[in-house]
Amino acid sequence: MIRKNLTKKDLINSIYMQIGFSKNISENLLEDLLFTIIESLKNEKKLKLSKFGTFLIRSKKKRIGRNPKTKEIKTISDRDVVLFKPSKEFKTLVNLKDES
Repeated sequence: MIRKNLTKKDLINSIYMQIGFSKNISENLLEDLLFTIIESLKNEKKLKLSKFGTFLIRSKKKRIGRNPKTKEIKTISDRDVVLFKPSKEFKTLVNLKDES
């Protein structure tokens, strides 16, 4: 199976084809949606999209890590990471088998 990355351009074209908005409006719509999701997540540390899933921000502490190639030991700084937990509906849709 060939791996295909979904790009913003692909999403904009999908909005354009399915809804009929101009590509400019489709791009603005997508950018606004992503901006709203990111800002909400930054402010609230948690964002739940019904029937899709929940995004969480979790803080990771500083720790010691090792470069697997060079075996060099380095300190990995503390940082926030984004986690995603899919909803039951999302999992069900992903696991549906084609009936063809």
